[in-house]
Amino acid sequence: MTADTFKHEIADALKAYDKYVICIDKVPEDCEASLKSLMEKAIKAYENRGPNLRHGIALDRQVTVILSQGDGPRPLCGIYFNLHSPYQKNALPTTVKKMGEASPKNED
Repeated sequence: MTADTFKHEIADALKAYDKYVICIDKVPEDCEASLKSLMEKAIKAYENRGPNLRHGIALDRQVTVILSQGDGPRPLCGIYFNLHSPYQKNALPTTVKKMGEASPKNED
């Protein structure tokens, strides 16, 4: 089993990446190289997994590749983009305080 075994899944992921994902760190050409490298790592993890484990996983900051044991001889393949924005604001509403912060006192 090699990364070429999953060339259809890689091609679909690259189409989605090119169309929907904006990534400052990876241009589409770098994404393709990353996908192939991660696929090889996931295959290695899958082939060397423990007796009761069903998955092989490889990831970097932008992409996760998972191979899962299925009913057939070929594992199922999932490629996920780890969507993250460096521009994301704090998700907590202003009424919620982070743990460890003192709550505001009422000055009525």
